[in-house]
Amino acid sequence: MTSYGTVPISTHPITTTNLEYLSRAKDQLKTSLATRRPWAEMFNFTSFNLPHAISEAYPRLKTNIAYFRMNYTIIVLFILFLSLLWHPVSLIVFIIVMAAWLFLYFLRDEPLVIANRVIDDRVVLVVLFGVTIMLLLLTGVKENVLVSVLVGLVFVAVHCVVRRTDDLCLDEDGLEAGGYLVASSS
Repeated sequence: MTSYGTVPISTHPITTTNLEYLSRAKDQLKTSLATRRPWAEMFNFTSFNLPHAISEAYPRLKTNIAYFRMNYTIIVLFILFLSLLWHPVSLIVFIIVMAAWLFLYFLRDEPLVIANRVIDDRVVLVVLFGVTIMLLLLTGVKENVLVSVLVGLVFVAVHCVVRRTDDLCLDEDGLEAGGYLVASSS
């Protein structure tokens, strides 16, 4: 029998693949946010003191950045967001650019393919970085962005140096990924 004139029906409608993509994106976002440490642990004031020597500051900085990486990223992005509140056009551009970064770089689990060619992650990174810089320059907030990022980095550096690391210990399973766990106080 022939099937002339019949319209092929896909077993996976487009809406299903979109829902699958959104579900995978949601799972990856949850996984990324799972590396965030509790805010109460980050701001445990009993763990704050000045280093006894300058040579003690760098190891604290390195350890705390590895341990609170996601928290620090959230803080810097929040400071940048707050600095753009008085520039609505720049804020809209920032939100659009962040969505582009999320979907084209952070939440992808498959290589990007354009015109049947696989695009390398480094190319995607360079293009997104260039587009981000160009759009922020076009909106006229370069000083604002620079100052807010510097304020965020100063906050991170100060927190890293004054927060002790003796209550943090290496995670044996995640050592190669830079993982740390809080030492149990038993």
